[in-house]
Formats: sequence, structure tokens, C-alpha cells
Amino acid sequence: MTAVTMTSPADARRRTRSGSGRLAGTGTLLRLALRRDRIIMPIWVLVLGGSFSSVGKSLASLYDTAGRRAELAASMNGNSSLRAMYGPVFDDSVGGLVSWRMVAFGAALAAVMNLIVVVRHTREEEETGRQEMLSSAMVGRLAPLTAALLAAVIADAALALVIVAGMAGSGAGGAGAVALALAVAGVGMLFACTAAIAAQFTESARLAKGLTAAVIGAAFVLKAAGDSATDDGSSVLTWLSPIGWAENVRAYADERWWVLLAVAAAIAVQAAVAYALTGRRDVGMSFLATRPGPAEGRISTAFGLALRLQRGALIGWTLAFAAVGVVFGGLTGGAADLVGDNEKTREIFERMGGQAGLTDAFLAAMVSMLGMVAALYVVASALRPHGEETTGRAEPVLAAGVGRIGWAAGHLVIAFGGAALLMVVGGLGLAAGYGHDLPAVLGAALVQLPAIWLLGGVTVLLYGVLPKAAAAAWGVAGVCLALGWLGPAIDVPQAVMNVSPFTHLPKLPGGTGMEWGPVFALTAVAVVLTGAGLGALRRRDVLS
Repeated sequence: MTAVTMTSPADARRRTRSGSGRLAGTGTLLRLALRRDRIIMPIWVLVLGGSFSSVGKSLASLYDTAGRRAELAASMNGNSSLRAMYGPVFDDSVGGLVSWRMVAFGAALAAVMNLIVVVRHTREEEETGRQEMLSSAMVGRLAPLTAALLAAVIADAALALVIVAGMAGSGAGGAGAVALALAVAGVGMLFACTAAIAAQFTESARLAKGLTAAVIGAAFVLKAAGDSATDDGSSVLTWLSPIGWAENVRAYADERWWVLLAVAAAIAVQAAVAYALTGRRDVGMSFLATRPGPAEGRISTAFGLALRLQRGALIGWTLAFAAVGVVFGGLTGGAADLVGDNEKTREIFERMGGQAGLTDAFLAAMVSMLGMVAALYVVASALRPHGEETTGRAEPVLAAGVGRIGWAAGHLVIAFGGAALLMVVGGLGLAAGYGHDLPAVLGAALVQLPAIWLLGGVTVLLYGVLPKAAAAAWGVAGVCLALGWLGPAIDVPQAVMNVSPFTHLPKLPGGTGMEWGPVFALTAVAVVLTGAGLGALRRRDVLS
């Protein structure tokens, strides 16, 4: 017979108060986190890291002489709108151009990857009650946070390795590749710590993600404002932004390694704050407690409940689309400066936006980018019922006489209608930034809706038929975004591009006229997928 050693409550408390006890179970939680993220994390790392190599090969092909690269660098640094979007060019080598084109967006996307990882394995675990169950065993107080941050470290280290290998493969390796990789991964880790702090202040994983995303957005806006004002990255606003720090590492341009030390110091300070906060609150609680609702209910319909739950996210997305639309519209006037006399660059924009002239092609490309980003909103919004179901909040609502279809439809109205609102606001912003052609630009924005709704239909179908695999909708949207962003630049075969519904839409404004066939066909497919998903939801059991 095997002897069982019992641990008294007093011994458990002593071990928990000790350093080792507070970290007990970290290794097990880390393995669990990596197992749960074994699909989504490699996708993030490979797609984001591989984009650096793809952009490097594309730029080497487009600007194959030193003269062309120098001309591009001069035109970028002389255009404040383009500097706001991409930053200044510090070196006109291929590696320097990749750093200019990718460091800000790469750092921002790495930050998003990290916030998802950290919030998922901290606040989301507490919100669903799983962390309380784990903490009842021999799991230390600091173990969940440590495991989440270690998972982020592993993801960032893998991302850095992929970037270095990709840059070396594109012929731009060396110290510049290492500096670029560390800058992107370092900023990603910094925002992982930001997410860890946000998770201490909120009782909702959704709100923790929203707060961290708002900080990332503010950092990008600060960098954009600073770069618009100066062409050497020296603005105070640029230095107030962690994304600006990544830019000022100046990969391939006499690297400033000391900036990475500043990033490391910021990571250490934020991590210390996160650990201090997590040790001073109970599991499941937060420092910003949720206020109690009114004594008498004021929400009488499923749509009213969905609107109450999603209005904050919708307002944030709407404001972001308005701002981005104005910025993209302002860039339209500089499209000719961006392209110059480079025929290959012109061909890329024509593949993205059609053959109707450079300005119309650029506008069509920007409208398409807004549409693909709006698809991310519709996926997130359409997955909200899944979150309500898995956290146990849906069951009391459905037990109160609300039908499943009506309950889910309330959220889907916000998802599909919200996407339409985003495209209207984005189209108005584009027209305002460009200065004219409001009807044409707004019409082009609305034409994106069938493709956006189709991805929403895929999300509803996955949620209804395979609720445990509903998160795969993010992968579908990510593939479409990657094809739209990188496909034209690296000349992906048309058969592969056809996977994305956005490929089949008419290229507006401009073009040879409105083609209603693809628009009606995509809309019909979206309706069928959504209906099938709702039908499956009606028949299956509620998740517990």
C-alpha cells in the first residue's frame, strides 16, 4: 500500500508565505498555458515574424538599386503624413527599409499577442473560476502570474528568433537584425507586463484587454504625432511612446543598444508593480470593483442586454476608425510621392486597389484595409455570446424565458450592424482626410460589408456547431488579413488570394463599374452561414 503524506493547513500557510511556496506550481501552470496555446501562439509567431522576411524580399525586389532606395528614403522623410504612419527612415539599406516599414506595426502587433497571452492565463482564469479551483491545491499565490509572463517570454523569444532568421534569409542579417528583433520582442514583453497590471484592476478579462489595447493605441498615436513633427525620431512625444523606443533603437543605422536597456528597465518596473498588486488582493477580486446595478432592472430585451455589454467596445472601435480613416485619407495625396516612378510599387497598389489610376487604387487599397480590420471587430463581437456562455452568464438569462435565437441575435445585430457603422465612419474619415469624393469613397467602404459579414457568418457557424473550436474564427480572419496585407506585395498566386472573400469584391472607387454579382453572392453565403450557425445553437446543449 502506498503511504500518503498529509499536509496540515498550518504547513500549507507557511509554505505559501515562503518564497518557494508563493511560486509553487509555476512549472505545471506554464506547461498548461503552453499546451493551451500550442496552436494560436505558433501562428502568431510565424505569421508576424515571417512578415519581416517577406517585406524584406519585396523591398529588395522593388528598390533594387541604391539610388531607388535613397529616393524612397528622401520622399518618406519629407512627407509628414507618411512619417506619422511608418516613422522616419534612418538608413536606406534593405534592412533599414524593413525596419522603417515594420518596426512600429511589428511592435504593436507583438504587444497585442502578449496582452492576449497574459490576460488569458491570469484574469480570464479567475473570471471563469478555474483559478480558484487551482489555488485550492498546492499552487502558490504568484504562480499564475509568473506562468503567464513566462509564456509571454517564450513567445517573444520565439518571435525574435524568427525575425532574425527571416532577415538573414532575405540578405539583411547581422547586428541590425538582432537589434530589430530585440526591439520588437522587448516592446511586446513590456506590454505583457502592462496587461498583467491591468488584470489586477479589473474583474473582467474583456476590460483588461480593452485597457491594455487602449494603452497600445495611445502609444502608437504618440509615436505618430512625434514622427509627424520631426524626421529624426527626436520628438518628446516619440520618446513618450514604447513603440517610439523600438523605432529609436535604429536597427541597421548605428544601433542604439542603450535604448533596449530602457525597455528592459520599464519591463522590470512594471513586472514589480504587477507582482506587488497581485499579492495584495483576493483571487477573483480586483482593485476597481464593479459597481452594483440599479435596484430595478432597465434592460427588457435581449438586444438591450447585448448593447449594454458591447457598447463600450463599439464606441472605441468607432472612434478608432474615424481617426484611422482621416489619417489614411491624408496619405492619399502623397500616394504619388510614395510610388514615384517605381513601376513595381505601382503594380502592388494596382493589385490591391485596381487599375483605375494610382489615386483611386490607393484609396481602394485603404478601404480594403479598413474592411479587413472591421472583420476583426465582427469576429470579436460575434464571439461575445460564446464568452457569455463559457463564463456561465448566459444560462441564467436563458433560464428566464429568453430564447436562444433571440439572445444570440441581439449580439449579432451589434456585430453585423456595428461593422456597417464602422465602415460608414471609416469612409467618412477617408473622404474628410482626402478632401473630396465623399459619395465614391463612402460607397467603396460599404461594398466591403459582404466580405466582413461572411467572416461573421463563419464565426457564428463555428460557435453554433463547434463551440469549443469557436476561437478558430480568429485564425480565419487572420489568414484573410495576412493575404490582403502581404499577398499583393509578395505576389501570392491568385488561387491562394481567392481564399479571402475580400479578393472577390469590386475594386472601388474607380474601376470599370459596380459588379453586383460578387456582392450578392457573398451576402447570400453570409446569410446561409449565419442561419446554419443559429440553427446548430438552437439544437445543442449549453456549455457549462
